Amino acid sequence: MNRFEATPESRMGTQAVLRTLPFAAMAAVVVLDLLVGPSLGLLPLLTLGPALATVTGGVRHTALAGLVALLLSAPLAYHDHLLTHPRITVTLVAIVGVTAAAMLACRLRAEGERRLADARLVAEAAQRLLLHPVPRRAGDLRIALSYTSATQDARIGGDLYDIARGPGGVRLIVGDVQGKGLDAVETAASVVGAFREAAYDAPALTDVGRRLEDHLAQRLGGEKFVTAVLAEVREHEISLLNYGHPPPLLLGRDGRVQPLEPRQEAPPLGLVALAPAGPEPYGCAFHEGDEILFYTDGVCEARDQGGDFYPLEDRAPSLLRTGDPQDALDLLKRDLVEHVGGPVPDDAAMLLVRRERP
Repeated sequence: MNRFEATPESRMGTQAVLRTLPFAAMAAVVVLDLLVGPSLGLLPLLTLGPALATVTGGVRHTALAGLVALLLSAPLAYHDHLLTHPRITVTLVAIVGVTAAAMLACRLRAEGERRLADARLVAEAAQRLLLHPVPRRAGDLRIALSYTSATQDARIGGDLYDIARGPGGVRLIVGDVQGKGLDAVETAASVVGAFREAAYDAPALTDVGRRLEDHLAQRLGGEKFVTAVLAEVREHEISLLNYGHPPPLLLGRDGRVQPLEPRQEAPPLGLVALAPAGPEPYGCAFHEGDEILFYTDGVCEARDQGGDFYPLEDRAPSLLRTGDPQDALDLLKRDLVEHVGGPVPDDAAMLLVRRERP
């Protein structure tokens, strides 16, 4: 747990303080009224109790605060010699009116929270289907995954990844759909499904890319696009196709750090038809002890409070040399969150592939 995450004990303590706030406010009104007398007319301030209760509690909590306000108004009115004054009538009506409005607001808020919770459960189920568990071992490859949502309440987005075994070796995709929300999730699920089908039997990696492009052209009609990197890991090498996506980062066993940039930039999936040609395949040697980090732009474009981007090339070599690949990637994720100083502003997916001794 990093320093920005609240513990269950701290959250419970905060909730307890908030629930006592309405009654503390009314107690303060009583003390002030007893000290200064009727000259300031503090009696109507008892409505602060039910008003604050609607923010910190539910319908019953608000009704209790309103009842306490009514009970306190009688002795205060007696102390201020207002029992026969019209002001006490106005105060009682105000307390009842504010309490009723606050209870209605609490009920509407609770219904909205229930609908939001139901929608979140459906969205999380869709995300689990999209980002299904992938194998952590494939021959001499060890694989680690990380997905960081932009905010705690927005747990889904358009980042995607998948791994499949093809005719020539292990194939994978890491991508990012334009936009957010359920539309982006639907598009991402469609891309992952098309990749699984194509990666299994397409003769070459370029054939996988063409089938993905055809699929998106039929489904999206040029309205959206998907940046992505396709990769095929073969014996002692890796082949890549980059569709406008941040380049993977090669971490050599000899300590070198190299962004695997394509020789020529290509448009994203969904827009390839607008360019003269699609991406050209390229690659590099991939030996025992080497690592390759695939990531989305939520990682490299994350900024700290001063506006500086996350220094991925500087941080990754030291953080990703931990013994276990998943532990190493989790360490990089925590470092990313600490750099931002809170939740990352965009979804951030990372996939780490380490080649080990067979």
